[in-house]
Formats: sequence, structure tokens, C-alpha cells
Amino acid sequence: MVWKLTGKYLDVIIFQGLQLEGEATKLKVEKGVVAIFLDTKYELHTTRSPIFLGLEPAKSTNMWSEKLAGHDVIVGVLDTGIWPESESFKDVGMRPVPAYWEGACEIGTSFTKSHCNKKVVGVRVFYHGYEAVVGRINEQKEYKSPRDQDRHGTHAVAMVGGSPMHGANLLGYANGITRGMAPGERIAAYKVCWVGGYFNSDIVSAIDKVVADGVNVLYTSLGGGVSSYYRDSLSMIAFEAMERCVFVSCSAGNAGPDPASLTNVSPWITIVGGNTMDRDFLVDVRLGNGKKMIGVSLYKWKNVLSIEKQYPWVYMVSNSSRVDPRSICLEGTLDPKVLSGKIVICDRSLSPRVQKGDVVRSLGGVGMILTNTEANGEELVADSHLLLVVEIGEQEGKKLKSYLLSSKSSTATLAFKGTRLGIKPSPVVAAFSSRRPNFLTLEILKPNLVVPAVNILVAWSEAIRPSSLKINNRKVKFNIVSGTSMSCPHVSGIAALVKSRHPEWSPTAVKPALMTTTYVLDNTKKTLRDASIVKPFSPYDHGLRHIDPIRALDPSLVYDIMPQDYFEFLCT
Repeated sequence: MVWKLTGKYLDVIIFQGLQLEGEATKLKVEKGVVAIFLDTKYELHTTRSPIFLGLEPAKSTNMWSEKLAGHDVIVGVLDTGIWPESESFKDVGMRPVPAYWEGACEIGTSFTKSHCNKKVVGVRVFYHGYEAVVGRINEQKEYKSPRDQDRHGTHAVAMVGGSPMHGANLLGYANGITRGMAPGERIAAYKVCWVGGYFNSDIVSAIDKVVADGVNVLYTSLGGGVSSYYRDSLSMIAFEAMERCVFVSCSAGNAGPDPASLTNVSPWITIVGGNTMDRDFLVDVRLGNGKKMIGVSLYKWKNVLSIEKQYPWVYMVSNSSRVDPRSICLEGTLDPKVLSGKIVICDRSLSPRVQKGDVVRSLGGVGMILTNTEANGEELVADSHLLLVVEIGEQEGKKLKSYLLSSKSSTATLAFKGTRLGIKPSPVVAAFSSRRPNFLTLEILKPNLVVPAVNILVAWSEAIRPSSLKINNRKVKFNIVSGTSMSCPHVSGIAALVKSRHPEWSPTAVKPALMTTTYVLDNTKKTLRDASIVKPFSPYDHGLRHIDPIRALDPSLVYDIMPQDYFEFLCT
């Protein structure tokens, strides 16, 4: 299929199928056509962070950062849509929508005009490219409307500019007030992601509408691999948006710690990596030899282990140099006779973390210790398991296995400690955060900065369960998620605050305001560390260090790059 996207600011030809390349090339001579692209499938890169970032005094309830907003900045979010019933999207006390806004509130399955308000000022859906490749959307299984069935979009929108909500928590964890970075600003949701994928034809159409509608800041956590600037449709349409005064931020991706794992590298886009903050959900692993290890978990069911009793455990591994599928607890590899009544050690690899726990639970295991491998290092990501599961770092995992293999009578128990603040050191760069180098232009560091991305609590779509497992029938209004798609909306919201404070600034002035006010020391006054190697990391890992929103509001240096500067860069 060959088709033309005719927008207010850009005409692009998208073709699907290499056999149509000749036909698409003929269309290149049409007046107004900027470029021709093969349609590409993209992938999505999920209460404490406002306080951790200095936007809210730890004991304050007056939401002083809300006063930083002028209530006239609009943030556009390209994602899976929005769950409009969430209290994060209430518009209490907000002024009328600014007159310059030209967006729309599109309706569809389970979504009406009444779901838009002075907070959520507009919603749109884009699916023509998707349906051309995948086929018609099955409306029995998916909302063909702005409503979010995945949860990713709701989480991101709330993180950008969600209204304050008291008593937010996930099953009792992280209880407190949750809100977005810019709670006084407005949001527009553009749904481009569907069950079968998301394509650049829909993304280009959406960003063209973003510009035409009057959005000031654009968030997207989509990545489809790195290609030349002039062959990357997302890069090109983002350039167009930048020219029209829209600040664009993208997530770095979750393919770290492998080198060259970035998926967005364009210099006019702010690329955001991820790190931890000073809150965790701790569990003590108490060994039969009296030693103790610390891990994390979000388990919350009735079944718990007695801390007064020690339990036998098992680690299914062979003497072969190859990876034993039993050691990573893959479905169909474990013997229930061996697991029943025991704590099972599983290595983190291949299958989803919560799925491993469900495998162990279904075979009679009473608990699971998930051990990181070299790829994850000391990064601890908490999950809402259906079994008593604790995740520990690589080094602790090695000690644990050594103790297990040294004694046939080795035992352990798990003691859940709940939510803990003041964790040190923090921040620490997440192992999953995508890394250097920027192969297109080695001398331009990417990502630009790092922001909290691990164990973030915020609003959730009630169409999906917190663990994403079908067997889990719990519904929650909030969830705790990790990924650079959680760090990116932090930056989009902070950019909205800066834009609100300095409405005359261009996107290329807002960007250096964020970048030149960053810091590099953690809360132990040492250089930020990398969770994958437990060592100080370099600018290639974190770009220009960790964001400081308060300093960014009043920076000492702003370098306003003009579009012509970028043209000259591209020409050389």
C-alpha cells in the first residue's frame, strides 16, 4: 500500500511492502512531498520522585510546585491512550482552556466528549497505518478509541502532569501523595499504539496534529532503531515540531547496559536515560548460617513465610557450561516433586520476572529468590508477584549460591520490610537504561540526562492487572513500574514548568536550561554509580548528568540553537 499523509505542515509518502518501492518513487516528484519512507514498526520503551527531584518539600502538602505553572502550557503524549476516570486527570481549580488550543476530543468505544476537561484538553487516535499492515482492529478485544487498554499511556500522562492525589499506593506500598511533574499544566493524549504494534505512518500523522493543535511540549517513548537523520521519519517530524516551537523528548530505551543500545539520537530531541531514587521496597533474605541479604519485592498476599522458621531451598543447575533452562525457571523445565515446599532460586533471564514466580507457584514452591545476572548487575526492580518473591543483586546472588552449594542442609526465610526511604547510594543509573555511543555523531553525547525511572508509582489503567498475568484478577488504580518510558515523562513535565516560567523561550532554549543545571554527585557525595557494574559511570552513560528541576527554572546559561544551526550541522 502507498499512501500520502497531508498535514498542515508536512507531506510525506509512506509505502508498505518493498514491491511497491517503484510506485512510491514515482510519487516523489509530486509537489510538496518532502520524503518517502518504508513504514516501520516501533516499540514502547513505565510518589517519591517530585520530592526526590526537589519539586516538593518532603513534609509539604501545599504542592508548591503547582504554583510554578502558568496553567497555559499543553503537553502532548504519544502513547497507548488514557484511562480518563483516574483522579489524576481531574481539573478542579483550573482556568479555562487557552484560546490558542485547536485540538479535538475524539470519541469512540467507551470514550465520550465528557471525558475531556480543562486538564485533559484533547484526545485523538491514529490507526490507518496500523490497519493497513495488521488488519482491522478487533473492537471486541481492544478499544478503538482514546481509552487505554495497555496502561502505558495512562502511566505516562499522569507522570507528566497528573493532578495531586492523596492516599495513592499499590497494595499498601509507597503510600502518599502522587502527582505529575507539572500538575498545573494541561495534557493532550494522542493514541498511536495498538495491540499489534505501532507504525511510523501513524506517528508522523500524530506529530503533525500535535503541531497543528498547539501543543508546547511533546513526550514519546517510541523507538524503532537508529538510522540516518534523513532516513528517520521520527527524527524528521521531530525537527519539524522543533521548528514550530514544540519541545520534543524521547526515552533512551531499555536495552542497557549493552553499548550502542540507544534508539533515538537526534540532536534536536532531548533523550532521557533512567536511574533509581532513594525509595525501595525491602525484603530480608535470612540464611540458616545467620547471615542476611537485602532484596526488593512488591508481594502482597495472605501467604507469608514465618520469620521464626527456616525453609529448604533449591537451585536447579547442571555442571554443564551451558545455561540450564531450569536455572532460569522456564515453563515446562521444572519438576514439582523437587520444588514442593521449598524456596526456589531462579536466575533473571529470558522470561518475564513475574512469570518465573508464577511458574514456581504453580509447582508448589513456597517462595522464590530471583538473582540478577551479569547483564543486570545490582539493579533491583520491584514487581507485584503472585508468590513470595524477592530480587537480589548479582553479587549477593553469587554468595547465596555459594552457601547453598556448600551445604546440603542450607536454609533461608524471607522477611518483608515494606516501603523504606533514604536509600543510599542514590541516584544510581539503571542497568536497563540504553547507552552510548551515538554512532551517527560520536561527538554528540546521548542520552542528554538521566531522571528517575525505577519503581515509579503513578496512575494505572484498570483494564489491565498490576502483574499483567491473566491469573491475577486484582484491579488497582495505581501501579509501580520501571523503564525509561517512566523517566521521559519526568523531563516532559519539567520542560513544561520551564516553558511556563519562560514562555518566550524556544524549545532549543529549554533544552540547555535542563542540561546545564544538572548534577553528578549522589546522596553520599560521591560520583553517580552504574547499577550494572557498581562503579562510577561516565558521561557516555548518563550524558550531562542528573536533572535538577529547580536550578533549571533559573539557569545561568542558555544557548538558543536556531534551526539554521542544525541545517549547517547536517550539511557538514
